[in-house]
Amino acid sequence: MNTMLRKSVLGIAGLAFTGGVFAGPIAAHADAAPVHSTKPVAVSVQGAQSKIDLTDEQLANAKAIIAATKKAGLPERAAVISIATSLQESKLENLGHLGDRNDHDSLGLFQQRPSSGWGTPEQITDPEYSTLAFLKGLKQVDGWQDMPLTEAAQTVQVSAYPDAYAQWEQQAADIVAHNWNS
Repeated sequence: MNTMLRKSVLGIAGLAFTGGVFAGPIAAHADAAPVHSTKPVAVSVQGAQSKIDLTDEQLANAKAIIAATKKAGLPERAAVISIATSLQESKLENLGHLGDRNDHDSLGLFQQRPSSGWGTPEQITDPEYSTLAFLKGLKQVDGWQDMPLTEAAQTVQVSAYPDAYAQWEQQAADIVAHNWNS
């Protein structure tokens, strides 16, 4: 790998790490006041959409995200953003430590990092806890209800792939629409 490419890759990784270090603790300790919205579930689906067939475990994790969103007093739009984020980060699988394939110490549905202040490994791999931590971060994003899904998710997650969340919006909206009232 040439020096310029290596420096670019290392720079991006450093930015992602730094963002996680600062955003994680803020999101994990934010206030949990309810936010209500009358916005439609899918505000503006952007770009080509991806879709996967869900296993029973993945569907149970999506339902856990919906339940935690309701517990937080947030609208369906927050569940759509959360599920799309989890689809991108883990394909709605509650991932433990992946050894050499692990992205630093990322765990759970949202690939949150204990070293960035998101919680302990046990907390992060609890679907309710990890969703509530993500939602606390989301509520700190001014105007999250009206912004593109990928922008809202990226502001919380600080991913090296900021546009990747958009591809899951339609499937996330469909999951929420089908399961919100069940």
